[in-house]
Amino acid sequence: MNQGVFHIPVMVDEVIRYLITKEDGIYIDGTIGGGGHSEEILKRTKCKVIGFDIDPEAIKFAQERLKPFGERVIILRRNYAQVKEALAELGVSKVSGFLLDLGVSSFQLDYGGGFSFRFDEKLDMRMDRASDLTAERILNEFSEEDIALIIRFFGEERRAKLIAREIVRYRQRKKIERTSELVKLIDKVVPRKYRLKTLARVFQALRIAVNKELDNLKVALDSSVDILEKGGRIVVISYHSLEDRIVKSFFKSNEKIRNLTKKPVAPKEEEIRLNPRSRSAKLRAGEKITE
Repeated sequence: MNQGVFHIPVMVDEVIRYLITKEDGIYIDGTIGGGGHSEEILKRTKCKVIGFDIDPEAIKFAQERLKPFGERVIILRRNYAQVKEALAELGVSKVSGFLLDLGVSSFQLDYGGGFSFRFDEKLDMRMDRASDLTAERILNEFSEEDIALIIRFFGEERRAKLIAREIVRYRQRKKIERTSELVKLIDKVVPRKYRLKTLARVFQALRIAVNKELDNLKVALDSSVDILEKGGRIVVISYHSLEDRIVKSFFKSNEKIRNLTKKPVAPKEEEIRLNPRSRSAKLRAGEKITE
């Protein structure tokens, strides 16, 4: 499996610049994915990396990719929201940096799981296959009101009520099981010129709800204050406004964290040209200034 099928690491130089404060420190890669950021961190420093991911395929790939770095790497099948508990189990009290790249991997988007409206697949959307909640369950079992709230809040889609009403109408005749069915029923109620953006918003909303992405982000940000040593850094790359608002608010309101990026750092034009999926990325960074 080539490296391109996983999330191509975004803004690698910027991540290194903002994250690394100690050459021999311990750094957390909370979303190790294909191991791209971790590989660069390990190449450019003498540090150790503890990686987190809940996707077994990503972990398998990252382990192979990072094998040359031996004992400098530990990869855990855990959600990054469990970082504090996981470090305690490892006997690690403090770390020098915490990286979160919140992007969904190209592998997940393009190779199954129902994450993308471009492919006809089962409506799953679980990043952790041990979880019980799927997009199919939400669409077939949740109330019309709850579906509308998910699409409106997590997708920021103003036609949420209309779409939820059509979902409930459709499921009275037939269970909604595949991405193609969801696409067709959205097409019924959304003007063609808004089609692609609406589909992207609805699929994003379901993915966020299934994986509790915003709740996990809030927990991880709060945990960073406890696990970072004084002078340690947290770097977060987000890809939509809901995530970015949470990160921005955290850096602004937490008195133990100094905001290092008054405005989010964006990818350079050359990077966007080479990796179009990086276009929406925003990097924010903070430094722990007091215990």
